[in-house]
Amino acid sequence: MNLVEIFESYVARSGPTQMNELWELFDALPAVEPAVMLGDWSGGVFQTGHAGEAQLHQLAWAGKRFNAANDVNPIISADDKGERYVNDVMGAASLRQVAYRGVVTATMCYDKHPIFDHFRLLDENAVLGVMDRKGEEMPLFFFLRRCL
Repeated sequence: MNLVEIFESYVARSGPTQMNELWELFDALPAVEPAVMLGDWSGGVFQTGHAGEAQLHQLAWAGKRFNAANDVNPIISADDKGERYVNDVMGAASLRQVAYRGVVTATMCYDKHPIFDHFRLLDENAVLGVMDRKGEEMPLFFFLRRCL
């Protein structure tokens, strides 16, 4: 299987995905240029046991919106009708290039929280993300797909 097929098999799982599998995939993927991230993205999380999985579910998290390098909406939620809206619960964020696990890649930096979302490229319409929060040993793995 190629990397995209491996990714899709993880997304399709109804149960947990092992951290070592996600790290192996993440480390095998190339960096993302910040310009690629501009636009609206739908999102999903991998079941690894991270507390953020339940929190995002409670927020009806539907993705992220990258308007510009200094204008990012990290939490896009969906209402009961499936309509997307900006949820300001976590504030705003910025998009930068940051070295993470030896690769300089597009990274979303929350403006008011010690949180970084690092991205790796699956293709021009899909990225794998790792949320790295200061003080937490375990990261949150998630993915984004461009809204077309």
